[in-house]
Amino acid sequence: MKITGFTIIRNAVLNDYPIVEAITSILPVVDDMIVLVGKSEDSTEALIRSIPSDKIRIHHSVWDPSVIKGGEILAIETNKAFDLVPADSDWAFYIQGDEVVHEQYHASIRATAEKYLTDQRVEGLLFNYTHFYGTYDYVGDSRRWYHKEIRLVRNDKTIRSYLDAQGFRKAGEKLRVKPVDAHIYHYGWVKSPAQMLQKQKNVVPLWSDTEQLKALHAMEVFDYSDFDSLEKFKGTHPNVMQSRVAGSQWKLDFDLSRKQFNLKERLLYWFEKKTGIRLFAYKNYKLI
Repeated sequence: MKITGFTIIRNAVLNDYPIVEAITSILPVVDDMIVLVGKSEDSTEALIRSIPSDKIRIHHSVWDPSVIKGGEILAIETNKAFDLVPADSDWAFYIQGDEVVHEQYHASIRATAEKYLTDQRVEGLLFNYTHFYGTYDYVGDSRRWYHKEIRLVRNDKTIRSYLDAQGFRKAGEKLRVKPVDAHIYHYGWVKSPAQMLQKQKNVVPLWSDTEQLKALHAMEVFDYSDFDSLEKFKGTHPNVMQSRVAGSQWKLDFDLSRKQFNLKERLLYWFEKKTGIRLFAYKNYKLI
């Protein structure tokens, strides 16, 4: 069984993406790693080349500035990277520049991919998600955050990245998937308030959201108060993230008792906490 990892990245230094940690976190799982580096205004390529691994294959791309609606450019670039996955690979493992896999899940991921290797009904593996917010101590626990998504797919080039590259589809249809006992740790919302504001100013134009961009330019630092529900993180961070966690210099204190829900959201939140079941959730996949 051969698994190829793939990712896209652009302006990783300017936007403080944990791309080194993201790539490094899946290297023990994959046999080789495709990194599609978009033309950048910083030292992104040098950063990737600093990773000490002979599994990494760097390719180059120029992002089309005219494609900015709804983050579509991210799916376009993801498809470019996926198309570079060699034909002899059985699976392709997608990781985004702010996602990290804890080493405790490596064995489970390989074993699950091996289990379904010859079962052609299975087009992808479905991962759980943990979304950090503000600092490394808090996670979003509401329905605002997607809690599952596909990250390992068959090396079938009719599979395409969907919308803003959150997931995948095949001929417009949802992929048939099996769950894997593993979490993706999403750190995209963990930065100092100043760094987060700068990152948002840089990436919001990819969604062509002029009103949001106008609001961002009116801020001096990013306002982290716009959340509906958070809880304290009780686990451990991946080894590759330890230096970032230890080096974080900002502190945010959130009132965890504050729940900004309407009645329907409050009832659904309560039910999920009691049962572990997320009713009426959007699912970009078909469990089989």
